[in-house]
Amino acid sequence: MGENTIYTNGIGEVVIAPEVVSIIASIAATEVKGVVGMYGGFTEEFVEKFGVKSSNKGIKVQINEEGEVVIDLNLIIEYGVRIPDIAFEVQQNVKRSVETMTGLKVLDVNIHIQGINITKENKEEEKKNK
Repeated sequence: MGENTIYTNGIGEVVIAPEVVSIIASIAATEVKGVVGMYGGFTEEFVEKFGVKSSNKGIKVQINEEGEVVIDLNLIIEYGVRIPDIAFEVQQNVKRSVETMTGLKVLDVNIHIQGINITKENKEEEKKNK
């Protein structure tokens, strides 16, 4: 990820680690109805099987020196949702949450749909329709 973001005031320093931004973004993204979870790729999925949990799974955060943030999210969504609508809602919710909680300016929230979750109910409906 990147360097810690440091705010200095008359009392002391406030340091915000990129991992904090990552956790906020993850929670904000999964709050949106239609988002099943985050996709971390083969390596993260493999390591997680051995009990090592990653709080920033499927997220890449870049913070520049001016305190501006670019966030990339790899999402798994529910089958049947309209992808552009879900993506826009995730972008808005992540941007609002990160900016409100950290004071950082979010430049971009890039959404990468990595998978679709087909639930048992949806599979049964498909069989009935055939």
